[in-house]
Amino acid sequence: MTTPPIEFVHRGQVVSLRNVPPTRTLLELLREDLHLSATKEGCGEGDCGACTVVLGEARDGGIQYRAINACIRLVHSIHGMALWTAQDLVADDGTLHPVQEAMVQCHASQCGFCTPGFVMSLFGVYQNQVCQGQTVTREAAQHALSGNLCRCTGYRPILQAAQTMAKLPPVRIDEAKVLQKLERISHNQRGLETASTYLAPRTLTQLLSLRAQHPKAQIVAGCTDVGLWITKQHRNFAQLLDITRVQELQRVERYPHHIAIGAAVTLADAFDALVQDRPQLRTFASRFAGLPVRNSGTLGGNVANGSPIGDSMPLLIALGANVVLMSQHGHREMALEQLYTGYRQNVMAPDEVLAWIKVPRPVAGEFSRVYKISKRFEDDISAVCLGLNLHIKDGKVRQASIGVGGVAATPVRALRTQAALRGQPWSQATVRRAMATLRSEFAPISDMRASAAYRIEVLGNLLQRFWLESQGAVALSLESPDVEALTS
Repeated sequence: MTTPPIEFVHRGQVVSLRNVPPTRTLLELLREDLHLSATKEGCGEGDCGACTVVLGEARDGGIQYRAINACIRLVHSIHGMALWTAQDLVADDGTLHPVQEAMVQCHASQCGFCTPGFVMSLFGVYQNQVCQGQTVTREAAQHALSGNLCRCTGYRPILQAAQTMAKLPPVRIDEAKVLQKLERISHNQRGLETASTYLAPRTLTQLLSLRAQHPKAQIVAGCTDVGLWITKQHRNFAQLLDITRVQELQRVERYPHHIAIGAAVTLADAFDALVQDRPQLRTFASRFAGLPVRNSGTLGGNVANGSPIGDSMPLLIALGANVVLMSQHGHREMALEQLYTGYRQNVMAPDEVLAWIKVPRPVAGEFSRVYKISKRFEDDISAVCLGLNLHIKDGKVRQASIGVGGVAATPVRALRTQAALRGQPWSQATVRRAMATLRSEFAPISDMRASAAYRIEVLGNLLQRFWLESQGAVALSLESPDVEALTS
């Protein structure tokens, strides 16, 4: 099979590469092939942020900048984009970029290994906020740096640097020139050779055709999980099918009763859409991995992956989400929880792809929350995730929808607990009975994240918390590293 060429803009020039293996990561390309060693290799799994770079993509007449992890991003996926690394920010005369100068002035670098990653995360903030005339708040800086874990210098000087960079003499990218080169790449698009090792369709019709021709090709999107199979399990794939360029699947479509989120929509954009309808989900969205992971990963990938500790599924189950599967023969729609048949197994046929996630919009009388329990507050996988959505009218539970993660081989719906709540008075007595039901409904395992007993106990406690919040009692431990109450 042929290996398609790759073109991207770097340092103002179009870089053309050939014969790059389909599983070659961007970090490997930078350090080993292009000898750009400022981008560091830390964890190799998208957790530490040492490898952070910024990608620019033409969008609505401008450039959208996203900080991503180079260690789990595949080289072929950046075709047609612009790339910036920590070595690209210094001016030709040696003048530091405001991001770098702020780090120096605020003494925000110690050993220096993690610094390039911090610089690039802040460079994304600089382009998206400072260059747009926006103020960088401490909260915005914390959000942007959620995927950069090393703190040997301490939090304060790094956050101070984030706020200081806007006060320094501005530096702007000539976006017109970058866009011109991106346009040139776009006009010179490579063909869709069906024997290619890296297939990147641009339309849904092309995607379904290629999936029918290559049912064994590994589907990839942001590679935030498949990337780990490559870097940690050393798995090799003869052929990859990348869905992220499919135009139809890049959209979020709003309808009167639901929103439809395309499988190629990034986690960052998908959660923005969900938060727009349900502001109480904002904190949960920010705790879903670090920002670079959310900038690469997709909601469709998270759902199709089917991990029992994938955080989006309990929430989507509670909200009553459906998934749409498509092939050349047509489409079928089902409740999200019906997609899974076992641990990381699903009902999709070899020629099918997950195309859309349909999420009902909120209705009057809805009270919903989602809780994540994890050892670290940010950038961590949950031990337990519980999503609840109740419709309460005249003091009674008219409808109950509950999704749970971390307690079974798949994300699950708490059917018995829903039945215990439905039609009952919304009272402490009802909640206590439902707590007992919820604790007995599942048989979780013990692992490095939590014991089975802990998970069972926490399930009931979270339902109690949900009851208290419904009565207006906001939990006192809002800053707890274990759990965050998601209040409107």
